[in-house]
Amino acid sequence: MVKRAFIFPGQGSQYVGMAKDLFDNSVKAKEMILMADEAIGLKLSNIMFNGPEESLKQTEVTQPAIFLHSVVLASLLRNFDTDMVAGHSLGEYSALVVAGAIQFSDAVRLVRARGAAMQRAGVQFPGTMAAIVGLQADKLVELCRAASETGIVQCANFNSPGQIVISGSVEGVRKAMELCKQNGAKLVKELVVSGAFHSPLMKPAIDEFKTNLDSTNIYNAKIPVYANVTAKPVTDKDEIKDLLIKQLDSPVRWEETIVSMIADGVEEFVEIGPGKVLQGLVKRINPNIPCIGIEKYSDLEKYL
Repeated sequence: MVKRAFIFPGQGSQYVGMAKDLFDNSVKAKEMILMADEAIGLKLSNIMFNGPEESLKQTEVTQPAIFLHSVVLASLLRNFDTDMVAGHSLGEYSALVVAGAIQFSDAVRLVRARGAAMQRAGVQFPGTMAAIVGLQADKLVELCRAASETGIVQCANFNSPGQIVISGSVEGVRKAMELCKQNGAKLVKELVVSGAFHSPLMKPAIDEFKTNLDSTNIYNAKIPVYANVTAKPVTDKDEIKDLLIKQLDSPVRWEETIVSMIADGVEEFVEIGPGKVLQGLVKRINPNIPCIGIEKYSDLEKYL
């Protein structure tokens, strides 16, 4: 038996029309999508299927949309098991549902609350993010530290070798971008985001989100979930809860996560959800380990 890991995408993978084929072809998918609409009191499915794109881009809509697409796909898989799971930022919630640590209906409400809290934090403390390609992690950490004299900035996503996202105040991030260009970065690009995710500017979101998390039942995971904050496996419900809070203002250690999973025996990754972002990252981290994608209804048959 191949040792397999399911991995789940995060914000940025959304698109108008997402999950419509699942809704049209599967009774179970239709039930889950309508259940999600009811659970969060929003016609989420209508925005997912028909847009407009500007509405889908709103963090409080984007996050439950990607979560829903991913979890519905995973729930439709048959005779295709996983030994461990992980998710990129928001994707960690999809992983936790698959691992049995959070029930679907609770998780969709929690993800909606998380997105809303992060969006409000972005309004209260405006910030930005930027993608940096071509610098080593330790060098970029050093440059962010230097730029911090201008404003808050830190590494937010350690995605793959030489591909890192920074986050913080507009002044801090732009100063860091300037330093990155001076130090030979191949690409320095500011991202269109509604807040400085995974930075100290998310502090208001932590305070608000903790209230929602405290009222949600969290269970011990049935299989290891590799946490963004530590890049290590976790199954204990109390530790899971603590890490979900820390995740909001801590870096996503995705490269380390994939390396840890491979070290623990993973022979195949399966990205489940919209887009192909994680497949590209896995290829850059270790091109010798295959990573397939399951995004559409037709993929369910293709890979089983």
